[in-house]
Amino acid sequence: MNASKYIALFASTALLAACSQPMGQAGGGFTQGGSSINKQDVGTIAGAIGGGVLGHNIGKGKGQTVATIAGTLLGAGLGSSIGASLDKADMAMYHDTSQRALENAQPGQALPWKNPQTGNYGSVTPSNYYQNSQGQYCREYSQNIVVGGKSEQGFGKACRQPDGSWQIVQ
Repeated sequence: MNASKYIALFASTALLAACSQPMGQAGGGFTQGGSSINKQDVGTIAGAIGGGVLGHNIGKGKGQTVATIAGTLLGAGLGSSIGASLDKADMAMYHDTSQRALENAQPGQALPWKNPQTGNYGSVTPSNYYQNSQGQYCREYSQNIVVGGKSEQGFGKACRQPDGSWQIVQ
């Protein structure tokens, strides 16, 4: 078996392992020896392997090493970008819930959100409306976000924009 077949076999095995999800772990990320591997990490690794294999197969002679390295770097960058964009679903759910909470929720009423794909969740709790010095309607809010089992709490202020959306101002 030549080197390119070993690389292809390794890449296939790594990609299959990356697609599996350990039992009891939400979101496809897992913890190994105290460090957490997320979707962006998996995308980076899978992209690097795939790009390296592609570069190795495209390059010939002395240029094969350069093509393999270039393919690995380009694949890692593309894979990282794709992996990070998967987590944007969490941000979209948080943003939608924040807009609804700031517009419609009663003071002190927490509106929850949860992404069943990742297991990440949280809530947004607005306070009373007030008008700022520019005449905009604003609200203070608190938020709780749980990502990978780690809870973070934050506070801020948001004001209604002319288009009806809410923008964080602090």
